Amino acid sequence: MPSLGRLHLITDTRPGRDPLAVLRAALPVARAELVVQVRVGDDATDRQAYDLARRAVALCTPYGVTCLVNDRLHVALAVGAAGGHVGADDLPVGAARRVLGPAAVLGATAREPVAAAEAVAAGAGYLGVGPCHATTTKAGLPAPIGPDGVRAVAAAVDVPVIAIGGVTAASVPALRAAGAYGVAVVGALSGAADPGRATAELLEALTC
Repeated sequence: MPSLGRLHLITDTRPGRDPLAVLRAALPVARAELVVQVRVGDDATDRQAYDLARRAVALCTPYGVTCLVNDRLHVALAVGAAGGHVGADDLPVGAARRVLGPAAVLGATAREPVAAAEAVAAGAGYLGVGPCHATTTKAGLPAPIGPDGVRAVAAAVDVPVIAIGGVTAASVPALRAAGAYGVAVVGALSGAADPGRATAELLEALTC
């Protein structure tokens, strides 16, 4: 598996957001520390997901940045992405690993130690853990687990733990202290007036 960047940018396709513009601003700042996760809404067609993922891969390639596709693994294969990420309602991790193959990057969502360990045993190479804090970027999420929840998962597995959910530069130090390898963000970049500067602030918090 390629080395994993510490800052994961999840595309925000809500109305009024421009995920590719945010990506263009973040890439030259973060470079190899960036991982891009292409995520679209449940109402998006496969063609829409394909078009966004294809363009994201094209932007990431010159920087050597890992680009993944969330949920829709057939789209990940179709665009030549580095791998994918599956949540609790997607394909089981073992099945996702069989679809993507042994060399692909595969992440899985977990929020407690037992499920986290099971996901790793089934083939997950990293875990998205959360939501850490309250967030409005995705509906129907369970209650936030906070840094203590991240700490419990990080202690149970030996793969990178990526904290997600309401993450800001100010909250990064506590998450890193809890054992998070990195963080995944949506609104912290897509809602920023200057996504490039916001990327730099997140990276600074991750490396302190």
